Order: sequence, then C-alpha cells, then structure tokens
Amino acid sequence: MISERLAHLRAFLAERAVDAIVINKEVNLHYFSGFRGDDTLLLVAKDQAILITDFRYTEQAAAQAPLFEIVEQQQGLLKKTAECIQKAGWKKIAFEGNALFYDDYSKLSALLTGCSFQTALNLSPLRVIKEDEELECIQKAVAISDAAFEDIVQFIRPGKSENEVAARLETVMRSLGSERPAFTTIVASGVRGSLPHGIATEKLIVDGEFVTMDYGAVYKGYHSDITRTVCVGHADASHRALYDTVLQAQLLGVKLVQPGVSGKSVDKAVRDQLSAAGYEKNFGHGLGHSLGLEIHEEPRLSPSSTCESLAPGMLITVEPGVYLPGWGGLRIEDTVLITAAGGVPLTRSSKQFIEIL
Repeated sequence: MISERLAHLRAFLAERAVDAIVINKEVNLHYFSGFRGDDTLLLVAKDQAILITDFRYTEQAAAQAPLFEIVEQQQGLLKKTAECIQKAGWKKIAFEGNALFYDDYSKLSALLTGCSFQTALNLSPLRVIKEDEELECIQKAVAISDAAFEDIVQFIRPGKSENEVAARLETVMRSLGSERPAFTTIVASGVRGSLPHGIATEKLIVDGEFVTMDYGAVYKGYHSDITRTVCVGHADASHRALYDTVLQAQLLGVKLVQPGVSGKSVDKAVRDQLSAAGYEKNFGHGLGHSLGLEIHEEPRLSPSSTCESLAPGMLITVEPGVYLPGWGGLRIEDTVLITAAGGVPLTRSSKQFIEIL
C-alpha cells in the first residue's frame, strides 16, 4: 500500500520536473510513510525516501515506516533536512504550499544554498480515491458514530444540557474505539439551531425543541461525519414540515451523487429545490465534502466546487440544512461512497422524523 502511494507520488513529482519534495503536513506524513507522529519531515525523491525526526520517534518511525531511511536530528529539524538534501545532491526541491509555515520556508530556503526551493505543490489530489484499507477504517468510524446516535436518542431528554449530550456522544464513541472526536462536537438546540456550527454550550434542552447533533469518530486516523436532528418533546406542524423539506433535499442529493457528475451540479440541484420551497437565503454553506485522514477533503459539493467528475472510490458527505434566525433550524448528513453503480450511503442511522417523548 505505501509502496503504491510512493510510486504515485514519484510519478507526480516527475511530471512537475522536481528532484524531491519536503513533506510536513501530518496527514501526508501518515499517508505516504505510515508514520503517525509530529515534529517530523519526509523527503521523497525518485530513488530515496527519508524520514527525519528526533529521539522521541525514531523507534516508532522504524516500526511504522519500514520503506523509509530514518534519520535522527539533534540540532534542528530544518537544519538536518537541508543537510540531507545537500548530501543527496538534489537541486530542484518542492514543498507543500498549503502546509509549510512561511517562517519555516524562509529558514529552509536560507539553508538550501545552490538549490531551487520555489515549487509549491498540493498533495491532496493524490488522496482523493480511497483504497480498500482506507474504506475499512472509515466504515469502522462511521459504524462507531452510528452506534453513538442509537445511544443518544435514549439519553437525550428535556433538561439535559447541550454539553451533556456532546459529552455522552464522545464518551460512547471513545468506548467503541474512537481515538478522539473528529472535530468539535456540534449540539445546537432550539433557537441555536440556526447556527450551522453551533458547538455545545451549557444551554438546557427544552420540551418541543429541535436538537441538531453534528459529530464524528476517528479510527486509525480516519474520520466519520454525521448530522442528525431530532425533536425533544412534542413537535408541532412547523417542525414536521421543515424536517420533511430538508429530508427530501438530502435524499435528492444522495440520489444525484453519481460517477461522472460535477460537484457544482449536485449542489445546484439541491439548492434549487430548497430555494423553490422558500429557503433560498437559509442554506448558505456547501452541500458536502469528502473526508478521510482529514475531516474536510476534496472533492466538494458546492457552488465553487472544482470537481468536474465524481468517480468510484471517492467519498462525499451530503448535508443540506435550513437555518432560521430567531427560530432554529436543522441539518441532515450522511457520508456516501461513490461506486460504479451510484452513491451508497455508509451512514446507517435513521433519518425519519424522531420525536423523543
């Protein structure tokens, strides 16, 4: 698996006529070497792969990254990186333009005398198609978050705080094998439901309120992402009508996620449906994003999506919402695997209207 990833990376570098690349983004350290740690850099060239780290990680790196030469630095990570580049005789060096801090770039540039260090590359496109091993980890993370939802509908009641709900979700996921929350858990109840990223607070849940929960697990570095909205206490007609509107939009999005379609077209179709229902100004974020080693990855479903053609092996979330300041709102989100036959939701939790009495 790592050898194939390195082969793809080397072909990518050859196409751009660079001798080597400095990799510092933590998820890419993991992806291209197998190593899971920080304060580390990778150097990958046509015929060499070097992992530079310090004493804390040398044993771990040797076990997790057997295809890499492990180099221990003692006087500075950037200094040792420059020494390795100069020793190898590489002249045109690339770096991760969306990950290397300017200060580190400046320091490393000053150390790389006689080298060209001006080629910024984005390695994210190399991670767009998920391998079978990656999908297994993501499916496990999804199953953990599904199990947490099954638990939370038995736990959540009027009088519970948003913080209590978030803590319960995270505790259950951790007990089932999650390494940590995939992101700061969102629990937004009542009028706070109009906040798309309303993280949990001390607010108490009141009878008759929507509660939107957006959360995820992390399994072996891979993320899940789910949003469900329930009504705690007695729902009224407005709750049911708005929920059905968002649910129908979400189901349309899942149906439209097919190989060959663009990210913009799926987003537009769902956005148009919500606009026709009168909510043109109440759905202001993109319809979805991919995930994997990061919670937000390419491709995306949005008006500005650069994805011209979804393909089998990609993952995408479908998460429309409606947000009404002063009233509340809701969102429904699944993670969907794109196959040759169409989109297959990995998220299994019920999307039917739930009224918790």
